[in-house]
Amino acid sequence: MSYLSHLDCSYCSGRYDADQVIRLCPECGSPLLARYDLAAAAAGLDRDEVARRPAGLWRFREMLPVRDPRFIVTLGEGGKPILKLEHLGEQLGLKHLYLKDEGQNPTGSFKALGLSVAVSRAVELGVAEFVIPTAGNAGGALASYAARAGVPAHVYMPQDASLINILEVQMAGADLHLVNGLINDAGREAAAGAAQGGWFDVSTLKEPYRLEGKKIMGYEVAEAFGWELPDVIVYPTGGGTGLIGMWKAFAEMAALSWIGRHRPRMVAVQAEGCAPIVKAFHQGAETAEPWENAATLAGGLRVPEAVGSRLMLQALRESGGTAVALSDHQIREAQAILAASEGVFASLEGAATVGALAPLVEQGWLSAGERILIFNTGSGLKHRLMLT
Repeated sequence: MSYLSHLDCSYCSGRYDADQVIRLCPECGSPLLARYDLAAAAAGLDRDEVARRPAGLWRFREMLPVRDPRFIVTLGEGGKPILKLEHLGEQLGLKHLYLKDEGQNPTGSFKALGLSVAVSRAVELGVAEFVIPTAGNAGGALASYAARAGVPAHVYMPQDASLINILEVQMAGADLHLVNGLINDAGREAAAGAAQGGWFDVSTLKEPYRLEGKKIMGYEVAEAFGWELPDVIVYPTGGGTGLIGMWKAFAEMAALSWIGRHRPRMVAVQAEGCAPIVKAFHQGAETAEPWENAATLAGGLRVPEAVGSRLMLQALRESGGTAVALSDHQIREAQAILAASEGVFASLEGAATVGALAPLVEQGWLSAGERILIFNTGSGLKHRLMLT
């Protein structure tokens, strides 16, 4: 079923057996990347045949890591629409503006993609209990997919997370721990719990397979645009798995001869109150330094220290992209503009991509005739109610 071959370290020369329970590179502690036998896949897979399968994440199952389909844990994730934004595009002078709405996924966010694959593969490898630190949506996704798989999950979440995220975890029967602090504080407590309880930690990029679920967004984008990638992709960036995953997907599809040499310019959008990737990008740094006193209403962007910062910055620079930071006021304003102009109630994280468009147009970085794709990564219904 899967062309999975091995795991490579994203930084050093480490190469590892994929059929073992493993998290980070044992040599240098960097994220591990799943690799596939691309020559065999190119010979055995026909993109048009794949595109005729039922829509969804697992349409691309051969390029995902689960070997035995009996272990697939699914709630119908993936295959979410790409919408042309006629009204917003006209307001901004952009003729070909599109939005991919991942807020329509199970659990209301794109986190469903990564957790479906991570839980499926881990269960296949014999993992029996999970733990995750989360700003909110990833915790709800793990709780739901663990419940679907029939295994326990432990979720560590900042105590100021949205009430709907807290309720979602509780309803799915997971063991919820509310932490006084940010996601990095939740990460420390989750790691301690994992060490004591023997749980498998599915933190962002600290195991190889959440990334594989997120990369499928890149496959879906290519298919939706007739296997010709857009000119620009604007993406909200916290932990960065979506950005990194799509960039990985483009390389895989090129090796499969599914797409040509054209690549989008990738744009990372963050909040001014927590913008380590934006700062590192514009300073020319190889990795991002931890952000002090992180504060933003967009919980998914409140990631002061991302383990994948090197990979994010590589993708931005290799693509000729850029990075933008917005105030919370700008993000909330963009959320209202998108809903009123196009009927999409986006998460604050997704709305940030809308807010980034106007300054990029003003700078001349975006032009009217380019195909531009922005991402909404979650439903606006999952945020705490704020009317003022």
